[in-house]
Order: sequence, then structure tokens, then C-alpha cells
Amino acid sequence: MTRYLARRILGVIGVLIAIAAVTFTIFYVLPSDPAAAACGKSCSAERLEAIRAHMGLDQPLWRQFWDFASGIFTGRTMGTGQYALHCGFPCLGYSYENSESVWSLLMDRLPVSASLALGAAALWLLLGLSAGVAAALRKDTFTDRALMVGAVAAASMPVYFTSVMLIYGLIRVAGLLPYPQYVSLASDPVHWASNLLLPWIALAVLYAAMYARQSRSSMIETMAEPYIRTARAKGLPRRTVVVKHGLRSAMTPILTLFGMDLGGLLAGAVITESIFGLPGIGRLFYGALSTGDQPVILGVTLLAATFIVVANLAVDLLYAVVDPRVRL
Repeated sequence: MTRYLARRILGVIGVLIAIAAVTFTIFYVLPSDPAAAACGKSCSAERLEAIRAHMGLDQPLWRQFWDFASGIFTGRTMGTGQYALHCGFPCLGYSYENSESVWSLLMDRLPVSASLALGAAALWLLLGLSAGVAAALRKDTFTDRALMVGAVAAASMPVYFTSVMLIYGLIRVAGLLPYPQYVSLASDPVHWASNLLLPWIALAVLYAAMYARQSRSSMIETMAEPYIRTARAKGLPRRTVVVKHGLRSAMTPILTLFGMDLGGLLAGAVITESIFGLPGIGRLFYGALSTGDQPVILGVTLLAATFIVVANLAVDLLYAVVDPRVRL
């Protein structure tokens, strides 16, 4: 297990280095000039050259990438002389719009995106797995068909449609909930949950539908396995057969899907955060795209890649916990 974990960690590091190289190429080698973007429209040639030297763009390409990649882990000093600026670990540069550290911007927005992603994930797992297992255990009955029709209908509704309908129905018409305004969990847990409930539901409706269909398919396949028939023949209670033997084995593809979805959402749900006005990473990313703020775009891209890769590593390790057959 230790050797397997070491190999997987080395693989994660390799993937992240490759992603850093690709994103560096996209944002620093393509025709768009980061120095020109940082300098602004009314920029003299002398000022442009000074900014290029300050950002290290006058260095050879390999040196630029080395400074960028090593700076993520050790920090770096940008520029020389009186214009030298130290960028502490982990250095992802500074925003062109407000000159703030990209890492600080990401860390300020991360609690919002994490709250949104983790709350929605708990909700869609509960709803999706419950519906999928119930449909699988009642295969080809009215309950099965009704749940799957509902899942198909929910999966057909884009998250922006669901979000707008929830705002209109539950806030403007019924007045049951306040319009979402993020409150930190530590300061007020009740208001934290009540303000995030609608965004959680908006995301959970779409994801729960997909998880219901996937869990139904996996559960039906698992319940037809020989070891399930053996467990039933031994006279084990139905609950033990379904939960301990059936659901645990059926969870393997669900975990794979969950790792990808959660990793992506931790880096920001752009549409949901924009509609509900939540100051998360997704909204930061949307604003950076609108203004061409390349360091912020690059930082969000690397953060998203890190979350997805780490989530997949965690899922691989959970396989052996959920399904003992994987340990072999």
C-alpha cells in the first residue's frame, strides 16, 4: 500500500508539472502579451520594456518557465533594484487589475466555493444514491419508472434555469428564504446554511439526477453478482445484503464520478456563483476572463487542476476501503 501511494503521489506531481507547463505555454507564449496587458492602453515603449523586464519576459523561455514553476513552491523576486517585488510562497503572480497577490485572492474566495461545493455534494449524494438504490431494488416497477423519469427531467434542466426558478419561486414570490449573501460558517452557522440553501439545491438537482441513474445501473449489476446470491442463501437480512454487500461494491463508479465533480466544483461553480452573487472562485474567474487578467486566470486554472488531481488520488485510495476486492 505504501509503494502504491508513493507511485500515485509521484504521478500526481508529474501531472501537475505537465499542467503547469501547458498553462504557462497558453498564457505566456501565445501572441497575447502579458506586459502589454499589465501596462494598459496608453503605454509608452520605454514603460512597456520596463514592465517586460520586471516580469522577466525578457529572459529565455526556459528561464521564464523555471522562474514561474519554482516560484510556486519557493516564492520569487520579480524585477531588480528599486522596482524589485518579492512574491512569497506560493507565488502565482499579481493581478493586473488591482495588483493584489493571486494566491491571496484565491484564498479569500476559496471558503465560499468550498462551502457551496461541499454542501451541494452532500445533498446530491443523499438524494441521488437514495433514488438510485430505491429504483434498482424495485426494478421495472412504477416506482422505478417514476424515479427515472424524474431523474431524466431534472438532468435536462440547466443549472441557470433551476437557479432562476428557485430565486423567483422561493424568494420573490413566496419569500421563504433570503437572497443569498455569504456568511462564514464560523461567524453564524444558521445564516451560513440558510443563505447557501438555494445554491445547494440548484446544483444538487442536476447532479442528483446523474447520480441516481448511475447508482441505479451499478446497483442492478451488483445485485446480480454470485456473491449477492450466496449472501441471500445464507439467510442474511435484506438490509445487510443491500447495504454491506451490494451498495459498497456499487459505490466504485460513483466514487470516480464524485471525485471529478467535487474537484471541479471546489475550483468554483461559475454560473451558480454569478447568478446568486456569491464571491467565490468561479465568479473571480469570470471577472478575470472579462478583463483579461491573465495571472488570475492562470492561478484559477492551476488550482482547479490541483483539486481534480488530488480528488482522484483520494478516490483511488477510497476504493480499497469501499470494495475489499480492490485490495488484491
